[in-house]
Amino acid sequence: MIKISSRSLDDLEFPVVCEQISELCITGQGKEKALSIQPYPNYKKTVFGLDQTNEYFNSKTQDQPIPNHGFDSIQSEIKLIGIEGSVIEITGFRKISSISEIVNTHLKFFRKYSEIYPALSETVSHIEYDKSLTDRIDGIIDRFGEMKDDASPLLQDLRRSINSIRGKINSSFNSALTNYQSYGYLDEIKESVVENVRVLAVKAMYRRKVKGGIMGNSKTGSIVYIQPETTFRYTRELNNLEYEEKEEVKRILKELTEFTRPYREVLIEYQDLLSDLDVISAKSKYAEKINGILPKITKERELHLMEAYHPLLYLNNKKKGDKTFPQSIELMPDNRIMVISGPNAGGKSITLKTVGLLQVMIQSGILIPVHEYSRMCLFSKVLTDIGDNQSIENHLSTYSYRLKNMNYFLRKCDDKTLFLIDEFGTGSDPELGGALAETFLEVFYEKGSYGILTTHYANLKKLANELPDMSNANMMFDNHTLEPIYKLQVGEAGSSFTFEVAQKNGIPYSLINRSKKKVEKGKIRFDRSIAKLQKERSVLRKTTDSLKTKEDRAAAEKEKLEEINLRVQQKLENFQELYDSNQRLIYLGQKVNDLSEKYFNNKKKKELIGEFIKIVEIENSKRKKEDVKEQKRKKAKERQLKQEVQKKIKPIREKKKEEKKKEEEIKKQEANKPKAKLKIGDRVRLEDGKAVGSIDNIEKGKAIVNYGMFTTSVGLEQLELVQAAKK
Repeated sequence: MIKISSRSLDDLEFPVVCEQISELCITGQGKEKALSIQPYPNYKKTVFGLDQTNEYFNSKTQDQPIPNHGFDSIQSEIKLIGIEGSVIEITGFRKISSISEIVNTHLKFFRKYSEIYPALSETVSHIEYDKSLTDRIDGIIDRFGEMKDDASPLLQDLRRSINSIRGKINSSFNSALTNYQSYGYLDEIKESVVENVRVLAVKAMYRRKVKGGIMGNSKTGSIVYIQPETTFRYTRELNNLEYEEKEEVKRILKELTEFTRPYREVLIEYQDLLSDLDVISAKSKYAEKINGILPKITKERELHLMEAYHPLLYLNNKKKGDKTFPQSIELMPDNRIMVISGPNAGGKSITLKTVGLLQVMIQSGILIPVHEYSRMCLFSKVLTDIGDNQSIENHLSTYSYRLKNMNYFLRKCDDKTLFLIDEFGTGSDPELGGALAETFLEVFYEKGSYGILTTHYANLKKLANELPDMSNANMMFDNHTLEPIYKLQVGEAGSSFTFEVAQKNGIPYSLINRSKKKVEKGKIRFDRSIAKLQKERSVLRKTTDSLKTKEDRAAAEKEKLEEINLRVQQKLENFQELYDSNQRLIYLGQKVNDLSEKYFNNKKKKELIGEFIKIVEIENSKRKKEDVKEQKRKKAKERQLKQEVQKKIKPIREKKKEEKKKEEEIKKQEANKPKAKLKIGDRVRLEDGKAVGSIDNIEKGKAIVNYGMFTTSVGLEQLELVQAAKK
């Protein structure tokens, strides 16, 4: 059972990480859940949580991205459903329909791509795919949030009557307007609107001649606003119809609320699922911001962080444009406890917090900014004592508080504990406090705990050097400028550079010298030895870096020389071939010259022809041998090229073969799935198609599918069921 206290999470500033993740959520419930992220209680849930985040993080590289999970909260609607006799408004039903549709889309998606997203598929597996609620709501309320005319036969009749009466109102008003205008009873403005009702603008002197209801008059009293009698009668009829319409809408909404009431628990599950997905999505976005990855999670007791960044420091420095220095730390069974020493402002506390924060982040399902070869185990407890925890309320000094904390550590720590203590043992007499701290450290060591602590105490550095599974480390400083390098050096203790730092900050040398006389000579020698070792280490590191640079340069020069040598060799071979060719031509020319001279002297044609043919045959036999050699050389070269190409193509072929195998398996699984028996009235679509139609008739293995605008005949085996016909 993993239990990390809220005090440790606060010390490591984990709530700040949760707040930053919360800002990346897109739903209200998601934001609330992100603020209360906690480490998972066991190994199985932790690995599952990390897989969820990692799958969401990798989804951006997939061909099929995860659908959008954003939704409007239905918390008030869920409360209303729980109250007997309550009625949900139209806007509420639109939200319920929307959230149901979003959940069903995710269920369909993750079932289809369960091989790519196994953890996320398991996350949604407890919810049933059910469109009955969505279909019922969508059958009554349209996508604009208005109740459909055909929601009930009575509503349809009422709305038809309302539209008819409105037409009559306009017609009767226009008729009265034309009539009284011709009599000259109307003012120049002709008409106006009073209380959302069209009225005639009648001159006051003619008000008795116009039949209708007086709705008001102008400020001067020269105009009287009258609604014509016929229009008035129709308006009363319209008001009665609109009242009946409102009553029918209320009745339909009440009926729909009663239908929705049994789905209350399902809707709570829907909202929980989508808010959980929102948190997972936000964790994925946060990983992108901090360059987070999923390191290797191992059951072995090891913690190997390579190039680890403190995420809060990284984001803060990124905003300012400053550089953040990564750290590499390793805790193993043969090196469980690390004692970090060195001067203040060198990065000791940040290193400590980096390890702790990354540990609680990984145990909370959050990807972390480390190198991909990093390895991490899970700890049951993470105990921290970082910063000045003076308690004013309980009248405790810093040291008293820390002693109480140490007492808690001693009771709780075991071989599955990671403890992180900053400035271990400080707050009391250096010798006595150091002795007590040494005893505490021995107990932690004996209990098999893993931990990192920072200190200035020499006796703790000495203990770390003596015990086999403990090591010293120091934050490196430039030995000339005494500026921090922000790099952890494992294997030796660090000097506090007390007097050197004081001198650098302008403290007079005479005062520093007086201070040195007040301290034991042995301690000064010990600190001086450590400082000297660190300086030597710094020089050695610079020398190593210099040698490495020279080695790289030499390797580059060697490659360059080899390339030049190859080109020179090629040129020599070409010159040799040219020389051999020229020598052969000179030899042939000499032979021909000798034959021509011989023929000039003896005039024997037969002998000349015989000698010439002999020369030609000798040359041809040489050519054959050269051709055979050339062919062999070409074939060897082709074979070599073929082997190189095959070597490069092999992984691509294997990858394609695997992809093809997966596709065949998916097709096989889909083929093996029992197909639903189709019947007349079912809503169907072609396999891999989008258009949905309904079956009008089935005959001889073929179905007549009606798409509204057209019908088509399709084989039953090509169709897949979208929605069964209502019985």
